[in-house]
Amino acid sequence: MSEQAVLILACGALAREIKSLVTVNEIKNVEVEYLPASLHNRPERICGHIRERLERALPEFDQVLLGYADCGTGGDIDRLCSEFQIERLPGAHCYEFYLEAGRFDELHEEEPGTFYLTDYLAKHFDRLIFKALGIDEHPELFGLYFDNYRRVVHLTQENAREYREAAAAAAGRLGLPLRTILTGWGQLETSVLKAAQSKGDRDVRPPVPVTINQ
Repeated sequence: MSEQAVLILACGALAREIKSLVTVNEIKNVEVEYLPASLHNRPERICGHIRERLERALPEFDQVLLGYADCGTGGDIDRLCSEFQIERLPGAHCYEFYLEAGRFDELHEEEPGTFYLTDYLAKHFDRLIFKALGIDEHPELFGLYFDNYRRVVHLTQENAREYREAAAAAAGRLGLPLRTILTGWGQLETSVLKAAQSKGDRDVRPPVPVTINQ
């Protein structure tokens, strides 16, 4: 059976992880494109960018996986997926699918006032958060955005020193305690492999097992 062409249209915040898991699992029939990660600060614009690319992609690909969760769109991404008959990543937030199913709900119940960081968000915290939200120029906005947070949870995909240090710096800037959880690729990998395999890619390896540090 010939391989079918699969497009993963994803948030730029997932670029490193998706590239790595495609390489590790030797996926041959997947093309990956990214939209700017800065769209997360303007979720009302996400679906417009996605729609524009999907309208061009459908004739070119046999299947499309949307590399987004709901991402603050209030269900608009789900309605877009229904319209174009495609699937997206599981969960309400981009960091949720790095965890095992149900684990995010446990963390949220444990402390609703949690600010979550992935490796990408930790590394680019100043640019994506403080600068993009205008806090650098208007420090009075800090309390408006962060007064209700009680802790920072770093969901690290690699547990590399540079990301741990970046997360610690971000937590320090917020004045909040930090907890680190090693997640690996979680449900992100499962979703990408499912998209590749469902169209007959027989060369994809099983997911690489990752131990989650509780």
